[in-house]
Amino acid sequence: MNYRKLKGDKIFDGYTFVENGVLIMSGEGQVREIIAEANAGGDVEAFGGILSPGFINCHCHLELSHMKGLIPEKTGLVDFVFKVVTQRHHSEEQILDAIDKAEKEMLNNGIVAVGDICNNNLTIHQKKKGNLAYYNFIEASGWLPAISQLRFERAKILYEDFTKMSFEENKELSNIRASTLNSKLQTPNCSIVPHAPYSVSQGLWKEIQPYFEKKVTSIHNQETAFEDEFFLHGSGDFQRMYRLMNIDNSHHQPTNKSSLQSYFDKLSGAENAILVHNTFTKQEDFNYIKQPQTTNHKPQTFFCLCVNANKYIENALPPIELFRKNDSAIVLGTDSLASNWSLNILDEIKTIRSNFPSIALEEILKWATSNGARALQMNDRLGSFEKGKKPGVVLVNEKNLSARRLL
Repeated sequence: MNYRKLKGDKIFDGYTFVENGVLIMSGEGQVREIIAEANAGGDVEAFGGILSPGFINCHCHLELSHMKGLIPEKTGLVDFVFKVVTQRHHSEEQILDAIDKAEKEMLNNGIVAVGDICNNNLTIHQKKKGNLAYYNFIEASGWLPAISQLRFERAKILYEDFTKMSFEENKELSNIRASTLNSKLQTPNCSIVPHAPYSVSQGLWKEIQPYFEKKVTSIHNQETAFEDEFFLHGSGDFQRMYRLMNIDNSHHQPTNKSSLQSYFDKLSGAENAILVHNTFTKQEDFNYIKQPQTTNHKPQTFFCLCVNANKYIENALPPIELFRKNDSAIVLGTDSLASNWSLNILDEIKTIRSNFPSIALEEILKWATSNGARALQMNDRLGSFEKGKKPGVVLVNEKNLSARRLL
């Protein structure tokens, strides 16, 4: 069997830095072990930089890649959402071409897996190529109670499309027809998820909750300051958004609780919950999540930071030190090219380091690798240099935080 012996200035194994180590990889890209340089013998390939497992992008909208540069920066969330809804329709050829280019950008930037939000099936063609590992989050939204069933049926059809794709890629299960699937027979990389607390009616919540069972769910959380205001008091700029979209909001009753505290219990049943953005999450919300639950399963909660999208849309940053103070499981995402300048996890890390210089690179790399793999239920094969895994190998320039793929 062929082996490669790789040495960098240091190795990040997914958890911590390893000094004076050599990474032994099989010819098929499988991790064998990390050994001391003194015991590595000859034929060691030496590189200047950090050897890291491939990065995990826990939140992306690949289907919006054709919208790069179409929406001005710092519009605020309401105007951004309105522009996405009204300007996302382009020719299928343009959309597919942009999806292909965006995936290549992620590959070139060292990303190996993506938690991807799906509102249509236009990314399926690209995902069938198997270039990256995907967890497909089929996004359900519908604020009007009267359309709950219609929106659920639409999400379910899309869910079956992605589920069929997953089974077709698995040779052992290729003879299973998508029409035989139900909520109890689900592939490990697809689930129906809520878009956001302010866009999912109570009826729609009830329809999609069975699809959380033992899976990963994802939700846009507290991305703007007036999200809490809407649930606490029924006021704020979301009222303007509903008027812009001609949506009747008269059914909404304030909960007198923050947005997170108004919906979090509905995620029970999910194995993992990825809360995305969290720009205005407060200590009271962490306290709420930490409360013991006696009747329902509480998901492992991951807080996904998309700092460049936060700057692009709201010109704000999440309270990262508050997450760290509460020992939160943090992961990283890029959001979409409609709300970001690139799909590059290292660009997210640059922004974090420039605004939070006290946070060690070692800690942030853990968010980008092993934490992300755990969040997407891919830690059996990705995220760390542990025997038997195929996490990819990325060479990171510590000075300018650029990267190139080695494996």
